[in-house]
Formats: sequence, C-alpha cells, structure tokens
Amino acid sequence: MVRVGLQISATLENIERIETCHPNYSFFVKVKCTNCGETSEKWHDITESERLQGASDSRNPDGFNFYMKCKMCSRENSIDIVEKTNEPYTQDDAGKFKAIVVFDCRGVEPVEFSPRAGWIVHSAENGQKFEDVDLSEDDWVEYDQKNKNSVGVYEFASQFVKLKK
Repeated sequence: MVRVGLQISATLENIERIETCHPNYSFFVKVKCTNCGETSEKWHDITESERLQGASDSRNPDGFNFYMKCKMCSRENSIDIVEKTNEPYTQDDAGKFKAIVVFDCRGVEPVEFSPRAGWIVHSAENGQKFEDVDLSEDDWVEYDQKNKNSVGVYEFASQFVKLKK
C-alpha cells in the first residue's frame, strides 16, 4: 500500500482559493500497474463518495473508490481517496505545488491528472463564488461582478508524489 498525493500549482488572479466539490468531485487519472508497468491509455474517474461494491477485501469491506484488473498481468488493483485529505489551494499557495488530496494505492498508481469541470473558485475580498468551473484548458478567466475586476486561474499544473506514512 502506497500513499500518493496529488499536488497542483497555479497562478491565481484576484482569487482567495480554489477547491474541488468534495466529496463528489471526480478525479480523472491515468494509472500505471506497479506489477508489470502497464500504463492505461484511457482516463479513469475516482470519486470519494462512490464505492465499488463488487470489489472489496478484509480492510475495505465496503469496497473501493476505484478497482481494476490489469489487462497485461491480471493483477487486481485498487485506489481509495484517504478521508479528510481534501485541501483547498489558496492565494498563499500560488505558484507552488501543494497536495490537495491523498490516494491510498494498492497495485496501481496514478501518473497523470486531468482537472476537468467541478471546481469551486472563490474571489478575493468576499467576492463572487464560481461553481462547476472547468480547468481542463489549464487556464480560466471570468469577471467578478461584486468586486468589479477580472479573476483567473493560469498555468495550472499537477504532479503526483509518493508520501511517507
């Protein structure tokens, strides 16, 4: 079992924080089997509020957030989102990588992240709240009517890092 943190980095313009619509946000990832090294070509979604009932073991009798059997080596693999690890990305974090969620990985690890829609953006200085923001283009710009200024998320980047327990 390996814990992997999803870290993001972005430049924020007039934004207090961005966050996922936890626990219903779908993290779209490509994964790699740690047994044979096979990397998936398709995107898989992992949502904390969804449990796969058909796949379980003694540690997770309620199932997993993600389960797959490797096409190459037939190994059974799973990923769970670690409860209470969702963190917002704030203006103090801007320009630096920060972990926003932690995955508990068994036999498979995420290697690529696609942010897509479902983000919540809070403008600075008690400004407007934008919901279901799509960050799939790595940049997002809007106008805050309350504060009468532009807001934006630029140069969105992500990486996965192995964490110590």
